[in-house]
Amino acid sequence: MDKKTCYHCGNEVTTFNRIEFDSKEFCCNGCKTVYEIFSENDLGCYYDMEANPGATPEEANGKYDFLEKSDIINKLLEFNEGTTSIVSLYIPHIHCSSCIWILENLHRLNDGVIRVLVNFPEKKATITYNDSKVTLKELVLLLTQIGYEPYISLKNYEEKPQSIDRSLIYKIGIAFFSFGNVMMLSFPEYFNIDDIWMREYKDFFRWLILLISLPVFFYSASPYHLAAWKGIKTKNYTIDIPMSLGIIVMFIRSTIDIIFDLGPGFFDSMTMLVFFMLLGKLFQQRTYNFLSFERDYKSYFPIAITKIGEDGVEEPIQVYEVVKGDRLLIRNQELVPVDSILISNSAFIDYSFVTGEAVPVEKKSGDKVFAGGKQVGDVIEVEAVNTVSQSYLTQLWSNDVFQKKVDMKYKTITDTISHYFTPVLLTVSVLAFLGWAFVDLNAAFNVFTAILIVACPCALALTAPFTLGNAIRIYGRNKFYLKNVTVVEQMAKVNTVVFDKTGTITTNANSTISYEGDELTKEQQNDIRNIIRASNHPLSRKLYNFLSTKVVVKPQFFEEIAGQGLVGVINDVKYLIGSPKLLGIDTEKMINETSVHIQINGIYKGKFIFANHYRDGLKELFDNLTYSGYKLVILSGDNDGEKEALQKLLPESTTLVFNQKPEEKLSYVNYLQEQGGNVMMVGDGLNDAGALAQSNVGVSVSENVNVFTPASDAILDAKMFEYLKSFLKYSKKSVKTIKLSYILALSYNVIGISVSIMNKMSPLVAAILMPISTISIISFVTIMSNYYAKKNIKKD
Repeated sequence: MDKKTCYHCGNEVTTFNRIEFDSKEFCCNGCKTVYEIFSENDLGCYYDMEANPGATPEEANGKYDFLEKSDIINKLLEFNEGTTSIVSLYIPHIHCSSCIWILENLHRLNDGVIRVLVNFPEKKATITYNDSKVTLKELVLLLTQIGYEPYISLKNYEEKPQSIDRSLIYKIGIAFFSFGNVMMLSFPEYFNIDDIWMREYKDFFRWLILLISLPVFFYSASPYHLAAWKGIKTKNYTIDIPMSLGIIVMFIRSTIDIIFDLGPGFFDSMTMLVFFMLLGKLFQQRTYNFLSFERDYKSYFPIAITKIGEDGVEEPIQVYEVVKGDRLLIRNQELVPVDSILISNSAFIDYSFVTGEAVPVEKKSGDKVFAGGKQVGDVIEVEAVNTVSQSYLTQLWSNDVFQKKVDMKYKTITDTISHYFTPVLLTVSVLAFLGWAFVDLNAAFNVFTAILIVACPCALALTAPFTLGNAIRIYGRNKFYLKNVTVVEQMAKVNTVVFDKTGTITTNANSTISYEGDELTKEQQNDIRNIIRASNHPLSRKLYNFLSTKVVVKPQFFEEIAGQGLVGVINDVKYLIGSPKLLGIDTEKMINETSVHIQINGIYKGKFIFANHYRDGLKELFDNLTYSGYKLVILSGDNDGEKEALQKLLPESTTLVFNQKPEEKLSYVNYLQEQGGNVMMVGDGLNDAGALAQSNVGVSVSENVNVFTPASDAILDAKMFEYLKSFLKYSKKSVKTIKLSYILALSYNVIGISVSIMNKMSPLVAAILMPISTISIISFVTIMSNYYAKKNIKKD
């Protein structure tokens, strides 16, 4: 019977199921339909990335009718505001770059799809779509139609799908069973037992060993054969090619030995080789899953939210302490950390964190407000409807919309080494085989196989991700939270550190505030407190805590002008609270000081003067940074009233720049970069968003307010501010660890290949050493990362 493979999915095509279309052959109408869909939508290059990348589409037949029910849809959706909805679906068939490409181009198949982000390790696709153009059911049916049927289980939807492929466990089990029995049956050969009974049954045992080894070669080792074949077809020369070739050579050689009665073969070595390689693969998966777990559940944000107690008392609590039913106070520019119901009359929510589009959505009392929205305008009250999901907040923070383009140097090095490693390895092994073939053909096969097995670029490939991943966890334990692993590398390159002043190098705690001007009535003080209640600016928070009145009144009008101050109306009385510029005061006549000025119905009343308290360890931090060669800059939106005090406190080389608007801060950071600076911007996330986005590394300092920007690359707990130099130093040590581990991995490969060329290593020993090398590299980077952390963090 004539057999071919389906152009779409690679399944067998016979004379009974063959469907011909466009000079190509398909196994069923489903695969043919998918091909037609891709061709009609100019997505034919899907098949150029990898041959037969698709899966046979399944018939739905009413399977997803339950997705027409709104209560079920609401359980599945992560976000639903206006016409924009977001859903994350587990898609088991995701297995290669072609899958990622077609899913991230899903908008070309249906214009209702806005964006698709694929998480390849977790086989998850996060889909943002317009629900006025496509329903969730239609979206799932489209995915099913093109061979990417999602797995939806309402019962277990909150549970993370199993990350370990169960088939890998089955393959390991079969390999373990086979090599155990093969070794047991090979004992007479090992000890050269030569009695009559053994001579009579020797051939039977050898053929039985061959039979037992077949499942290992064709099933347990199949991932290596398939990966090698795909690598050859796509010219992506991965380590799976020499691994597969080594197994094939041992199998063929052993089969020939048994058929022609030349010897017992190497089936014991082959089966144990496959067993140990699969164990190494399982170990890698387990380790990656452990790192993923650490990232999801221990890298919670050190931000706080204001909880309103039953007695009306406001208290800041950590976001992960929020539980269902808690009443929360959300100020201007503050993030809503959990799905909630709006209690206040109205609110304007900015969902740019979620969708990337900064168009505030108006909400009314009783409406649902989704986690990730940012309040714009007056203070509001909400009631939490569930607990905080730290992994969801991390996902929002890591939204690709806000990612910076960085130079992935170590990823490039790893890719380069891996690309050239396999061709060089094959060349060396062939030359060694030819050289030994003239001396001893058996030795030549042993040398050829051992070289292919012992060489392991896995160790090279794992150094950077494991080192940087471990560094992120160590930073997190020390309350410095990084967006992703690339931030560690970027921090190691920093040579210029720019600090905001108010709320960054100064602290809200222990501030001394005095008032100069016309006396304010208790009613006016209460109005001022209620207006600044909605603001997250550090001076607003200090003044709010300073004023003693407690009566809560909602302003008729509220506006916060970035870099200037607040405008509010209460009982038809207009208040201007902020800088001299907001009030129209001639700044040349003003005494240089940190102050907040008050104007009521056009009449200037006076000012609150703040005696700034700088953070503990500020002088030591700046001295250490200067000593280490960093260029330091204070970039402030305030006047230069603190200039003289800062000049006495900080090193002479520190540059002090005052009266900077938010856009001027951004321009100044850009200027530093043009001068060759690799800039870390440290701010409070309020008036620094542009500068944080422009900088190479943006750090948002979090004290007791739930404010940070998606432009920031890291969040630093204010209590750890004095250890910033230690964090920078540790980033350099992490890069040093990567370089040392590269040297270690390359040394292992050079020594292992050299010993194999000299015929001093058997294929079995090579198979055992391969996972050991991976374990040793992971252990090395873990030990070194923890050693440098213990030695450097908090010690300067």
